[in-house]
Amino acid sequence: MPNDILKELLHLTEEEQMILEHQTTVSKQLYTSKTNFIIESEKFLSQDKMIAVRKHTRFVEFPLHKHDYIEVNYVYNGELEQTVGGKSLILKKGELLLLNQHIEHEIKACSTEDIVINFIIRPEFFDFIFSFLSSENIISDFLINSLYNNTQNGQFLYYKVAEIDSIQDLVGKMIYEIMNPSTFSESAIKLYMGLFMIELIKNSDKVERKEEASFQHYLIVESLKYIEENFKDASLYELADQLNQSHYGLSKTIKKATSHTFKELLQERRLIKAKELLEGTEMPILSMIEQVGYDNISYFYRIFKAKYGLTPKEYKKQIRNNRMT
Repeated sequence: MPNDILKELLHLTEEEQMILEHQTTVSKQLYTSKTNFIIESEKFLSQDKMIAVRKHTRFVEFPLHKHDYIEVNYVYNGELEQTVGGKSLILKKGELLLLNQHIEHEIKACSTEDIVINFIIRPEFFDFIFSFLSSENIISDFLINSLYNNTQNGQFLYYKVAEIDSIQDLVGKMIYEIMNPSTFSESAIKLYMGLFMIELIKNSDKVERKEEASFQHYLIVESLKYIEENFKDASLYELADQLNQSHYGLSKTIKKATSHTFKELLQERRLIKAKELLEGTEMPILSMIEQVGYDNISYFYRIFKAKYGLTPKEYKKQIRNNRMT
């Protein structure tokens, strides 16, 4: 099966064919609508998708650019030469690179045998993973810098994991699903990506570049974990007491690091959970509202509609109609 996949990946795409015929530079309009070179997730992902997997375009250099998403570069065959944050790297077969959306990098033209897979991931996909994080985890620092734009810290993680079978197996499964799509492929890729991130956490000793987490980082990770685990009854005062911080000081730290207040982060988590319950259960709407921590029904309806454009009742009706079509 791997040989069959490699054979298919070696085939020229339409873009690669055009490059070989008459192009000498990358067609930026395929990747961005902006004047500066910031590759946009909308070019690859529809609004309802969180993850896309595509083969990196060969035979042309990609000049200095950023993304508005988190990217994973995985070398399926050959190698990948690029400069990331001013540092030259040559990734070998089986190695991978995580890039957040604040890091600038440029990529040398790949040759025929260089097959690189790009995983394009909306930062919001990683909201759930905070429940698995510890404050001293290198992945948590990476994700915080990715999820909260005001940190603006360009960051990459270079994993030399060619010999780690569990990681290679998960990447292979995601590539297979994208190349052989089925009804369950999207769900499978999300599941594999979650397991993939956990495997990276377990193999943090394989990262070439590490950065020490600050005490502020510790407070933010613990705050996000607390919200994730206690969204129904979460309280800033209780959290501050657990962290031995004043509620006023912790509030300022959260606002500075995330650009959101504790209340805003909590409300966002509750609304996401409400949406999940509407999509995945037949729970009555009133019970769902209570389950996510609200007792004021009209207020909940108002904030839900402000976020999703529909009331909970309208949203549930839309889900039912979509399932019938």
